[in-house]
Amino acid sequence: MTVLPEEGFSLAAEFPDATREQWQRLVEGVLRKTGTEAAGTAAEDALATALQDGLRTRPLYTSDDTTTDPGLPGFPPFVRGGRPEGTAVTGWDVRQAYADPDPRRANEAVLADLENGVTSLWLTVGPSGIPADGLGTALDGVYLDLAPVVLHAGPESEAAGRALLRVYEERGVRPGTAPLSPGNLGADPLGTLARTGTAPADPGTDLAVRCARDFPGLRALVVDALPHHEAGASAAQELGCSLATGVAYLRALTAAGLDIDAACGQLEFRLAATADQFLTIATLRAARRLWARVTEVSGASPAARAQRQHAVTSPVMMTRRDPWVNMLRTTVACLGAGVGGADAVTVLPFDSAIGLPDGFARRIARNTSSILLEESHLARVIDPAGGSWYVERLTDELAHAAWAWFQEIERAGGQEAALRSGLIAERLAVTWETRSRRLATRREPITGVSEFPNLAEQPVERDPAPVPPAGGLPRVRRDEAFEALRARSDAHAATTGTRPRVFLAALGPAAAHTARAGFAANLFRAGGIEPVHDPVTVDASDAAEAFRRSGAAVACLCSSDAVYAEQAGAVAAALKSAGARRVFLAGRPGDRRDDWRRAGVDAFVAAGDDAVALLSSVLDQLGVA
Repeated sequence: MTVLPEEGFSLAAEFPDATREQWQRLVEGVLRKTGTEAAGTAAEDALATALQDGLRTRPLYTSDDTTTDPGLPGFPPFVRGGRPEGTAVTGWDVRQAYADPDPRRANEAVLADLENGVTSLWLTVGPSGIPADGLGTALDGVYLDLAPVVLHAGPESEAAGRALLRVYEERGVRPGTAPLSPGNLGADPLGTLARTGTAPADPGTDLAVRCARDFPGLRALVVDALPHHEAGASAAQELGCSLATGVAYLRALTAAGLDIDAACGQLEFRLAATADQFLTIATLRAARRLWARVTEVSGASPAARAQRQHAVTSPVMMTRRDPWVNMLRTTVACLGAGVGGADAVTVLPFDSAIGLPDGFARRIARNTSSILLEESHLARVIDPAGGSWYVERLTDELAHAAWAWFQEIERAGGQEAALRSGLIAERLAVTWETRSRRLATRREPITGVSEFPNLAEQPVERDPAPVPPAGGLPRVRRDEAFEALRARSDAHAATTGTRPRVFLAALGPAAAHTARAGFAANLFRAGGIEPVHDPVTVDASDAAEAFRRSGAAVACLCSSDAVYAEQAGAVAAALKSAGARRVFLAGRPGDRRDDWRRAGVDAFVAAGDDAVALLSSVLDQLGVA
């Protein structure tokens, strides 16, 4: 016989409630074992993780961390989504990107993708993509009454927008057709200013007025935050810049005669989604909350305050080495974008940092969304992150940081003035410099590049992509410093037939040297330097002979501190006598630094060191140009 529990039955009813103070005391004990003395909140703070923008993620969140009421999905302040049903009815718009300058090749890719899960098209038009007069060819065979089109044309946004409207008219796409609603003509004068340093003559207001009048649902302007993200902006800086740009466009549109609700209806926001899934979720939620506040004080009706969002997986995180790992990065980013409530999501193909994507790469990109929607059932829950104390707190803190930056931009005269004065470029450069130090020291690891690089990897070849516009904010990538080192190694290998090498002098038994030998091998490979590991090295004479056989010009001692105390000095001296230009020691030198230096150790390598500076100096020492 089945006995049903009484109403209110709780599995924890007979256990006392745990308190935060109890948890902190347990943390104190763990920290004490690592040599860290901290009590109470200090113990908790010791486990916190510092983020950009002065934010910190704590190890524990409870109901005490609740923030302001986020509201309900589809209602102001739209933290929980811009639509009441979220993505739970149809999922998000799967938007594929195209930049092939050959309209016919672009058309082949478009038709293949539309037949296999893509629901809208994002076309780069102009010198960096499809010619404006080739739009008709690129869209040949596309049912424009079913497939929305979004343009990205930069300085040529007016010509591209008018070209697309002509295609609509020629093919009988009637005003008010529903699929036009996610479409956008792509005018973004301030985004173009950020990209190129020059703003187009046409601000896009004429296109917006025409769309509002003749093509209801079709939008004309994009608030693109990617130029700031790609210049190294933090999440709060990206949000603040997008907010200031949106405000500038509202002013221009209302000045052109649109009422505030119509002006809001002409804007779509484009934001980056990174492999930090929680920060991506919080970014999209905070963006809707901030925009709802701006439009509220601007007099918009509640329904018009919802921000339409297009999330794009971050170009900054994409790597050129081991590009297959990009599939994992974009999967996590797509998940974060979907959970965060983005209306449309573009997953960049894994080879997008190398050149024009091939059919396989586009297939994986579109299927990333398909799997999350159809097999993971991610869109069957409205606002799946809602109620998470961590996400809610992070959203609130990020919104406040972004609002402070937005206010600073407004005090400087608005987005255009802040771009022209160099304020934005200066702040973003400082942020990127700080992040670059974390990348160089591998505190922010890049799998396949700064961690676990594969020197035997065969390069992925792709047709070159059109050169993107330049002249404004820089474009950065997380892998750029390590990519420069690997390029030097590649050139050396092409010229000499071999890569630069480092000999790993593994001292003592395997248990003593394995960990540090693995660390050193991983470190040197990140700079394109091939480690030669001789695990049978047992004494100074063996090490010298093995070094001569290795063909290397530099060496690194690898073992435990105990073995170092017995052998490091003698082995270092022997390696120097055998011709080693530099001898490294893997680990912290401690009190023996001077002794080992006198014996021949030139430098020490350990976790947290500036790997880029070290590897660059080694390549210089080896004569690698």
